[in-house]
Amino acid sequence: MLGLVQCQKDADVGPKQCSGLIQAKIEELQRKPKQNPAARIYEYQYDGRTVYTISADCCDQFNTLYDECLNPICAPSGGITGRGDGKCPDFAAKATNERLVWLDPR
Repeated sequence: MLGLVQCQKDADVGPKQCSGLIQAKIEELQRKPKQNPAARIYEYQYDGRTVYTISADCCDQFNTLYDECLNPICAPSGGITGRGDGKCPDFAAKATNERLVWLDPR
């Protein structure tokens, strides 16, 4: 289903064009076996835009940061070191308005 709701990588693309993607991602995660720890999606404001983190499905994997259209930006945390992929080292300091969007209740 996520593939059906595509988004362009344009400066003009915003929340309206990508509004259904988070719900589609939640539905995708619900169709998969429960993660341990439970899957979770957080929303933040970072570099003037809304972004999301979606937890990895297992240990020592990156927790990826996505833009509004769920295009990957970087991995601010996770991996063997827990520090992510190093492509957005300022995320923890600059991200604001953290909001839990979804936590797998299973």
